[in-house]
Amino acid sequence: APVLISILLGASFSRYQVEESVEHLLAPTHSLAKIERNLVDSLFPVNRSKHRLYSDLQTPGRYGRVIITSFRKANMLDQHHTDLILKLHSAVTRIQVQRPGFNYTFAHICILNNDKTCIVDDIVHVLEELKAARSSNRTNFAITYPITHLKDGREVYNGHQLGGVTVHSKDQVKSAEAIQLTYYLQAINSLNDMVAEKWESIFCDTVELFQKSNRKIKMYPFTSSSLKEDFQKTSRVSERYLITSLVLVVTLAILCCSMQDCVRSKPWLGLLGLLTVTLATLTAAGIINLTGGKYNSTFLGIPFVMLGHGLYGTFEMLSSWRKTREDQHVKERTAAVFADSMLSFSLTTAMYLVTFGIGASPFTNIEAARIFCCNSCIAIFFNYLYVLSFYGSSLVFTGYIENNYQHSIFCRKVPKPEVLQEKPAWYRFLLTARFSEDTDDSEETNTYESHLLVWFLKRYYCDWITNTYVKPFVVLFYLVYISFALMGYLQVSEGSDLSNIVATATRTIEYTTAQQKYFSNYSPVIGFYIYESIEYWNTSVQEDVLEYTKGFVRISWFESYLNYLRKLNISTGLPKKNFTDMLRNSFLKTPQFAHFSEDIIFSKKYNNEVDVVASRMFLVAKTMETKREELYDLLETLRKLSLTSKVKFIVFNPSFVYMDRYASSVGAPLQNSCISALFLLFFSAFLVADSLINVWLTLTVASVEFGVIGFMTLWKVELDCISVLCLIYGINYTIDNCAPLLSTFVLGKEFTRTKWVKNALEVHGVAILQSYLCYIVGLIPLAAVPSNLTRTLFRCLFLIALVTFFHCFAILPVILTFLPPSKKKRKEKKNPENREEIECVEMVDMDSTRVVDQITTV
Repeated sequence: APVLISILLGASFSRYQVEESVEHLLAPTHSLAKIERNLVDSLFPVNRSKHRLYSDLQTPGRYGRVIITSFRKANMLDQHHTDLILKLHSAVTRIQVQRPGFNYTFAHICILNNDKTCIVDDIVHVLEELKAARSSNRTNFAITYPITHLKDGREVYNGHQLGGVTVHSKDQVKSAEAIQLTYYLQAINSLNDMVAEKWESIFCDTVELFQKSNRKIKMYPFTSSSLKEDFQKTSRVSERYLITSLVLVVTLAILCCSMQDCVRSKPWLGLLGLLTVTLATLTAAGIINLTGGKYNSTFLGIPFVMLGHGLYGTFEMLSSWRKTREDQHVKERTAAVFADSMLSFSLTTAMYLVTFGIGASPFTNIEAARIFCCNSCIAIFFNYLYVLSFYGSSLVFTGYIENNYQHSIFCRKVPKPEVLQEKPAWYRFLLTARFSEDTDDSEETNTYESHLLVWFLKRYYCDWITNTYVKPFVVLFYLVYISFALMGYLQVSEGSDLSNIVATATRTIEYTTAQQKYFSNYSPVIGFYIYESIEYWNTSVQEDVLEYTKGFVRISWFESYLNYLRKLNISTGLPKKNFTDMLRNSFLKTPQFAHFSEDIIFSKKYNNEVDVVASRMFLVAKTMETKREELYDLLETLRKLSLTSKVKFIVFNPSFVYMDRYASSVGAPLQNSCISALFLLFFSAFLVADSLINVWLTLTVASVEFGVIGFMTLWKVELDCISVLCLIYGINYTIDNCAPLLSTFVLGKEFTRTKWVKNALEVHGVAILQSYLCYIVGLIPLAAVPSNLTRTLFRCLFLIALVTFFHCFAILPVILTFLPPSKKKRKEKKNPENREEIECVEMVDMDSTRVVDQITTV
């Protein structure tokens, strides 16, 4: 049944869809910036947002962008490079997109200016004037930075178009190491958007072809589609690495379940355990696909979530099988296995469902995290059902094979030792087995000790880790671990940089690196929007607006704008109606302030009176090259000012959609999962035999999570969507591995703490070792995938596995030997009425071959 269900649901992958919108996945769902964007779009036309300034003031839209620089840090403003850049510009404007019946050029799909010409960056006009000045031998043309003047008298901002600038006195540009050009496209309908998308693709090809013919310069093209393509590229570049990972895990899972004894060896159970996990993952993916879900690259982490949980459950069942008596019937042995292992597996599965279920709830503000948790929940639920049914049935079949003394791989009957003596050595090696009639009762319990991991733990490791001379070094090592974890924890940084989730050898990474290197002196242009009708003619209002923006304004026409208002007011002394009429007419007639007329919205009221209902100015902040966090601080500061200001205004840039409340949004799933896990542990303390189990489990989870966060930061992994999902998984992975150990230790009676530590390791250590080895081997190929997303995934999951293993096999075994609970036997008073009667019952099996003594206490 599980196989058929998985095949039927998995068949839906023939029509699976890929999530196209990166903003939908990674931007906070409930974001104030999205509300502000809607308000801005309702007030100001989108086309005008790209007029006069290099910026995406409202929406990125469709565009092509290229950074041109030199390998030798040459001056890009010299004659040779100026000619090359203008030649590239000419080639870009001649790009044609062929459609049936018409060929579209840049002139057909560009965003138009007021004079119905294409909007191009002002740096192109600067270069053209520079070339004209050189051809006419004029030496008086100077470029200033970050504001320069064109021959028509216009002031233009070039802070985002010239990079690596060296200036003389009076801000005159001496040289520039990089130049950036942007070409904005219309996307007003589906046909227009399709043509623009095709134009972007041809644009990248044109730039790369130009690069090949001019190898002394280096160009970094980027389009509005680059981030989406590079985000999904991770899935394509990961394919062969994931196949390698699967082969390694299959091989090791088979080896971990194998023994020299060909009857008691269980290689098929190792393979079938991995198949169980695969079927559950495939079923969950099919359900998500059929319910309208779309695939994205973050789903690459789900198989590793399933691998850690599913394989441990199957290996734990196999360990329980090794503890059963071979002379029991297969049904009785299977019942003992389920009674011994499925209770803890059920509880850990419930913990997974609770923590990931909280992450899949509407409380999660990042859509990628919510979908990931939802898919993981479904996969874990079906994995539990498939372990009960598919893997349980597989265990029964191999049990019958073992009872019939059939070969564990070839399923043929194993001949008796006397028959084997006549066979060749290789034949005897393949069919080596121990028959029960050849052993006495004292040897029967040690049948499975020939397994390498069982033998290693029982004979060597358990005695070594509990040695008196080893314990001080383990405690010292734990203190060092806590110290480094604390050092990293105090340096945790939030990562909202979208380049962290794309493949490495891509346009996004190359462009972002060049952008931060050459053009990070100034922040993106931030729109300052006044969305109420205020008394612009009132000097006190003008002063209020200026007060709330000075200190942040570095480059803008804002002060010129207010000074012009003051001049009008002082020179005329007119009332409101006459003032607004003059303001409108002056802006329309004065070339110096022509662009302000586009950023003031006039509204007609009764008696033909004109009022200003909204206005917009531009702010550019001075930032440091290495401190991207300054932009976050600027956003928060301006937001606070907008709440206390007497004038109603908002600030907006499209990048704010990703930054807005990102820290609280990305941390919410982890916080909610931790709270739910603690609540579940507290609630279950009243149900388990000893509440001390949950106390130790809570402390262990806290220690592991603290260490993972600290070392994750030291390994240069930021707190982003991927790392938070891994931390949620880390809670459950720790409980998976540590809960059985702690339960066995705490519930043990009599003897000593050291004895019960050894017993817990012997009972559960093999399953932990087997799942850990398979998990690590599966993770190793992930480290080689050329993607930032998989790099984060590998580092976080590797740290979770390593730290948890360190706690299971070193920290807990040592600490539990000298901390509660105590194992001293309680002395109980015996009275004559409570005497123990021992009844000896002799049981003979049906074949009368063996006699079993069963002692029953009455």
